[in-house]
Amino acid sequence: MANVLAPKEEDIQKMLSAQVHIGTRNADSMMEDYIWRRRQDGIHIINIGKTWEKLMLAARVLTAIENPQDIIAISARPYGQRAVLKFAQYTGAASIAGRFTPGTFTNQITKQFREPRILVVTDPRTDSQAVKEASYVNLPVIALCDSDSPLAHVDVAIPANNKGKFSIGLLYWLLAREILRMRGTVARHAPWDVPVDLFFYRDPDELEKADEAQAGFQAEAAEGHWATAGAGAEAAAPKADAPATGFEAAP
Repeated sequence: MANVLAPKEEDIQKMLSAQVHIGTRNADSMMEDYIWRRRQDGIHIINIGKTWEKLMLAARVLTAIENPQDIIAISARPYGQRAVLKFAQYTGAASIAGRFTPGTFTNQITKQFREPRILVVTDPRTDSQAVKEASYVNLPVIALCDSDSPLAHVDVAIPANNKGKFSIGLLYWLLAREILRMRGTVARHAPWDVPVDLFFYRDPDELEKADEAQAGFQAEAAEGHWATAGAGAEAAAPKADAPATGFEAAP
């Protein structure tokens, strides 16, 4: 791989901390080339160097598409829905987050009929309907593939953990960053100003708790501000003269 595309130490550290390399207990025979070894507890460890190579290959393929809207990122899995939406936002691609309606690529009568040029799929198993329809209309498919993922009709398999929310979010962030770098939109020597946290799945309950905590903090801050302002006003107000008693001393 060219030195320009070689991974930096911080990229590898991010991938390790997001557990991109952690596979499953099962392994598909076609994924054996991407598996480094198997742990004592039966978990397969994915070769992170091959993960990076396939990420760069996928970025080069997607950069070659002239119109970004011809790229569709798909995720039926909840952990990947926020990631594909953010990926589409920053790269200009289209996205389908949630249930994939059968016939989207094959039935021209449906309202949501689309004719993309390439698919990016979060999991070939949960998004199997989209992969199957892509094979009917000769669409190339890029997929995040775990150690047990089926590779039928997948053209570019990115070997990685596609079941963890941090892993999925980081992979889409790395892919979006590399596409923008290859287009020349983002400088390669400078860090991308979009934080990776934006691509991570957020639990609705956690969001509600965070909103409540933020609202409580703002209310406390407002009360403190008004109390301080009130005390300052009292201190600044001039003192009134003592009232007259009506009895004056004789001259």
